[in-house]
Amino acid sequence: MTAVPPAPIEYQLIGLAEDGGVGDLLAGLDQKQGRVRLQALISEWLRMENLVVLTGSGTSVSAGGKTMANLETAVFAAIEALPDIPASITPIIEARKNAVLLAAFDDDEPIGFEAWLSFVANALVVVESAGGPFSAVTWPSTPAPSVADLRWFVDRLRMAIFAECALSLPDIGPAASADKIAPHLAFLSKLVARDSNLGRTHLFTLNYDTLFEQALELLGVQYFDGFTGRASARFDPSVYGLDIYYPGEVAEGRVRRFDKFLHFYKLHGSIHWFEHGNEMRARHPDLAPFRSYAALTPQDKAGSLVSLAGGTPSVGILPTANKFAQTLTMPYAHLFRSFQVRLGIPQTFLLVLGYGFGDDHVSRIIENALMNPSLVMLVVEPNPNSAVIERIRRYKDLGKRAFVLCPTTDAFTAAPFKHATFDDFARTVMPDVQWLDDFLRLRRFEKQIASSATSAEPDTETTDG
Repeated sequence: MTAVPPAPIEYQLIGLAEDGGVGDLLAGLDQKQGRVRLQALISEWLRMENLVVLTGSGTSVSAGGKTMANLETAVFAAIEALPDIPASITPIIEARKNAVLLAAFDDDEPIGFEAWLSFVANALVVVESAGGPFSAVTWPSTPAPSVADLRWFVDRLRMAIFAECALSLPDIGPAASADKIAPHLAFLSKLVARDSNLGRTHLFTLNYDTLFEQALELLGVQYFDGFTGRASARFDPSVYGLDIYYPGEVAEGRVRRFDKFLHFYKLHGSIHWFEHGNEMRARHPDLAPFRSYAALTPQDKAGSLVSLAGGTPSVGILPTANKFAQTLTMPYAHLFRSFQVRLGIPQTFLLVLGYGFGDDHVSRIIENALMNPSLVMLVVEPNPNSAVIERIRRYKDLGKRAFVLCPTTDAFTAAPFKHATFDDFARTVMPDVQWLDDFLRLRRFEKQIASSATSAEPDTETTDG
């Protein structure tokens, strides 16, 4: 009988090939050989002194999150369904939708949703600022929005974005395994399992949801996110200079480093941030009322926003990259500066997940960081036809320090968006760690104890004899 040749690996790792050119480092390898080589390379990069991770909206899709384009569509649909939408706001939304449609028809790139939000938010700042050099903003549509109309629009944009991003991690079931749990849990547990003698992991995210915070707390991983305090935490960037250690033998001057710890940065703000005077505060709201929001129709979403209007929080800042009234002040200036500084440190591994290089401000920082001669960048991209791959190919000295992990064309055709997603990378591509298995075993044991205690409770009902 003729032996069946092993199936080829489903991934490409585009980078420096053996011939000195740019090629696929996994070409010609079968699944077993390719996975061994891929995980060996990732393990080597994860052992670099300075680990920086950047995540975008693609890391939230499995939990019901939306990419930026889909978020824009959903937010506009809910706002247009609100019964009290001012007549001046509808033409502004329609003009934006037409611009996006026209750009797609002409195969052009429209300005991103974040950039568009920046203009709207800045317009409100201009018309509300007394003593400024401008007294009004000219709009191409009529009627032009009044100050009250514009304030209504910005408030509803914030509320709708909050509701769409109020995501919750699924519970860990009794039969949970490392390849079935929420990818955030698998990803973070593998990040913090690296050698504690190396530098701390610095996790940057562009997302507004709190999925990473939920996963960190569920795993018992300690983290500093730039805020101090509990009841009403306030932003204090000095916490990023701190670390956590066990007391150890204090009398002998020896301490032990706490291993499950990282630094966490939210570059575009968060749904649990809010403005209080001239300070940025943080308080996690109850997300339970929003668990079914994403599945509602636009009309039902509008009704939900109306009914929750009095108590619905809003994002502390609209997700904009260049809102001059706030982004240039704390905390955003410090967060972006921290991102730039971390990428300039020697022996840096930059891991990029779920980010489509659509934010020019962030992308420029990354491109400038490629001048760091000891930086290695790995971009995980689930679409082998993505413009992201060609963009990274054009980076100077790509073959030396920039790599892209994506599916092969055949694998993508057979199963679109199955390989090299955040879920796939976190659960199956990253090397397994014993700590995650131990954590899941403990969670199952806790559930068994809780179930046994519930079933063993005596029946308190009595009957009169």
